[in-house]
Amino acid sequence: MNDDVLICRVEAGAGPEGWVVVDSTIAGRSTGGLRMLPDVTEADLRLLARAMTLKFGLLGLPQGGAKAGVRFDPEAPEPDRLACLRRFALAIRPLLRNRSYLPHEDMGTDNRTIRQVLLEVGAPVRHRELRGHRSGYWTACGVFAAAREACRTLGWELRDRKVAIEGFGKVGGALADRFARAGARVIAISTSRGALYSERGLDIRRLAELARQAGSAVVDRYPDAERLPPERLLEVDADLLAPCARHYSIHAGNAMRVRARLIVPGANAPLTPEAESLLEARGVLCVPDFLANAGGALGGTMEFAGMPEVRIRSMLEETLERLTRTVLREAATQGLTPRQVAEAAALARHAEIRRHADRPGPGSRLLEAALELYRRGLIPAMLVGRLAPIYFVRLARRQLLAPTGDSTSENKY
Repeated sequence: MNDDVLICRVEAGAGPEGWVVVDSTIAGRSTGGLRMLPDVTEADLRLLARAMTLKFGLLGLPQGGAKAGVRFDPEAPEPDRLACLRRFALAIRPLLRNRSYLPHEDMGTDNRTIRQVLLEVGAPVRHRELRGHRSGYWTACGVFAAAREACRTLGWELRDRKVAIEGFGKVGGALADRFARAGARVIAISTSRGALYSERGLDIRRLAELARQAGSAVVDRYPDAERLPPERLLEVDADLLAPCARHYSIHAGNAMRVRARLIVPGANAPLTPEAESLLEARGVLCVPDFLANAGGALGGTMEFAGMPEVRIRSMLEETLERLTRTVLREAATQGLTPRQVAEAAALARHAEIRRHADRPGPGSRLLEAALELYRRGLIPAMLVGRLAPIYFVRLARRQLLAPTGDSTSENKY
């Protein structure tokens, strides 16, 4: 972990109500999701804030990594949730007002609510900030692209591969749809209430409709599948496992029961380090979480820039496929794990971005001034939307990990 991490603890009565953890900053600023869960902890948020730093570094985005969380029931009535978020925002207002931390949607929250609360407590929110609402979908697009590329590494066709998805929320639900449309067989999904399993495959369209009606109780409404405890999903006979729920759901106690040969996470840190080592030793290919689920950060930035959905999806998936291909090839070439390769590259790139931000040249100052005008709504979105793809193409070319061409190294997976 970063020794310079900033932790802001918010007290409520006899115990903590929440925390803000700033793992890194660029030009004194950081960003990351604000989640609402009854059991969130400081340790969780430290882990998740580091994951944000790694995502931004790997993508080459000039953002510091942070995460915040409040202890509250995300399914409580809306007035109660708003009151909780308002108390939290008031407590951290100094961080919000100097923009040391800019929150956005996460588990149990959405950008609309966060924007409303920030404005109520007097925190600065620019005209075009916190308008995006598709973070989960962009994350799913990135996970799908990383999975497709990892399948190629293994010599697999994605069609007819058996897929298990832990979690069926904003990310897991969208990911199941992408897999089903590609011809993969989604044999298991789960929510906090349980898991569903069918060897012949689940009807994802039907599940999505039931989920819109019943939320996590979708597993109680779908009749044509075997009902399992949620933790059993990790053990079904799948080719590909996509954990899209809570962190550390795969640990030393259950890793040896995981049967999938490929793990591509939608969640942050779903594997403990011990579990990842055990799985790697068995020949299981584990795509690093901060690589696989980086689509939310990249897609959200593109959405903010006014790019159309079709262009965002194509550029996002191309970027995640290229990064996944390069990381896996470099890991095989160097005899390292994919995580070791990706983490070293992400931290080096983030440090480089921070150095440039600390000593901005005329071009960087001009770009920041233009971005501020755009945030305030003073530059047309249509103009920025047309220019943004040029920026993101150049960004991709400057990333530390460039395509290495065909690898002649033996594939250890």
